[in-house]
Amino acid sequence: MLKRRQAMSKLHKSEGDINISPRREKWQKAHIDAESRAMLDEDARYFLKQSLSTPCLNTMRACEGIYIEDMQGRRYMDFHGNNVHQVGFANPDIINAIKNQLDELPFCTRRYTNRVAVELAKKLADIAPGHLNRSLFCPGGAEAVGMAVKLARVATGRHKTVSMWDSFHGATLDTISIGGEAVFRQDIGPLLPGTEHVPPPDEYRCVFGCSDRGGCDLTCANYVEYILEKEGDIAAVISEPIRSTPYIPKPEYWQKIRRACDRHGALLIFDEIPHALGRTGKMFTFENFDIVPDIVVIGKGLGGGVFPLAAMIASEALDVAGDRAMGHYTHEKSPVGCAAALATIKYIENHNLVEHARKLGQHALERLRAMKDRYPVIGDVRGLGLFLGIELVKDRQTRERAFDEAEAVLYAALSKGLSFKLTMGNIITLTPPLTITREEMDRALDIIEECINEIENRK
Repeated sequence: MLKRRQAMSKLHKSEGDINISPRREKWQKAHIDAESRAMLDEDARYFLKQSLSTPCLNTMRACEGIYIEDMQGRRYMDFHGNNVHQVGFANPDIINAIKNQLDELPFCTRRYTNRVAVELAKKLADIAPGHLNRSLFCPGGAEAVGMAVKLARVATGRHKTVSMWDSFHGATLDTISIGGEAVFRQDIGPLLPGTEHVPPPDEYRCVFGCSDRGGCDLTCANYVEYILEKEGDIAAVISEPIRSTPYIPKPEYWQKIRRACDRHGALLIFDEIPHALGRTGKMFTFENFDIVPDIVVIGKGLGGGVFPLAAMIASEALDVAGDRAMGHYTHEKSPVGCAAALATIKYIENHNLVEHARKLGQHALERLRAMKDRYPVIGDVRGLGLFLGIELVKDRQTRERAFDEAEAVLYAALSKGLSFKLTMGNIITLTPPLTITREEMDRALDIIEECINEIENRK
C-alpha cells in the first residue's frame, strides 16, 4: 500500500503540486484563520474528494485585474488563473457586456440562433488564419476536443488518433484516452481504442537523446510520420502546439508533421485551450510556427474569465457532417457566453495585448535567463510571450527533478503574495493576465528570485 501511495504521489505531480503534502499543511497553519478553516472544512464535507482539487489550499472572496484576494484580505498576483484571465479578472468591459446581454437575451433555445452567436462565429472566422472559418461552440474545452475528434472521424472515415504522452486535453473519458497524463488514466479501465501516443518534443529531456547528439534533429517528428505510415489509417494528429510545461518545439517540427499529415490523409488538430487569444505573442499559438491546422480548439480565456465557453474552429472543407450531431449542447449558442467572448476579443485587439504579451514576455525571459546564470537549481528556462517556465533540478548534469525545492519555492512565493502552478512537480509555470504591467511583472520575478535564493542558501 505504501509503495502504491508513493507511486501515485509521483503521478499527481504531473499536473500540479501535491495537495496533501506536509509543506502545504504547514503553510495553512501559518496563514489560514479560523473563518477560512471553517469554510475549507465545509468544502471538504460537501464536495466529493478528487486528486488535484481537494483539499483546497485557501478560500477566495474577490478577484480583480491580476489579483486574487482571500477571505483574510491578502492579495496575490495570480500567475496561474487556470488560464482564463487573458484580459484580467473582473474586467469591466466583460462584466458590462454580460449584464447588457442578460437584459437583451439571456438564453437561446436549441434550433434557434441569435445575433451575438453569429457575430462571434464571424469574428472567429475573421481572426483565424487561412481556411479556418467554420465554428461550433460548447461549454468547455473537453467537449470541444471531443467534437474535433468526432469531426475528424466523419471527415476521414477513420477512427485512430496520434497524440502526445504527458499531454492534457480534458478529463472526460474520450479526452483522457487521447491525453497522456497517468493521473487521469490510472485505474479507470478500458479507454478509447485506436489512441496512439508518441513522445512529445522536449529538447531538455528528449527520450531520443537529442541533447546528446548536439541538439534537436527532429527525430520525434520523424517518429510521428513513421506511425502515420505504418498505421495507414490515422484520422488525426492531435496535440497542444506548445505544451503547458512549456516546451516549445522548433517551427520545423510542426511544419514537418503538417506535411506528413497531408501525405498520409490525416488531419492536424491543435488544442490551444490554455494559450490561444494572444498569450504567446500571437492571437493563435500555431501562428508562431507558420502553419495552419485543419482544426483548432480554443476555450478557457474565451469567456473573459467569467463565462465557461469553448469553440472548435474548422476548415471550410470539413463542413461535411450536416447529418450528424457533433455537439448539440444545451448552451451551444449561449448569448451570454458569446457576448463575453466578443468583448474579450475586442478588448485584446483594442488594447494591443498580443504585442504587449510578446514584448513583456521577451523582457521576462531575459530576466529568467540571467537568473539561471546565478542559481544552479535552475536547470532550464523557456517561454513564448507570457507563457513561461522555470525548471528546477537537483543537478544540471543529471537533470534530476527538484520536486522538494520547487514546492518550497511555491509556498514561499505564496507567503510573499505570488501564486503560480507547478507542472511535472518541478516546473514553475508563469501565465499572468495579458494586462499585467512591466512593473508588476518585475515584482513577481523579484519574488521568485528571492524565494529561489532562500532555497539555495539552505543547502
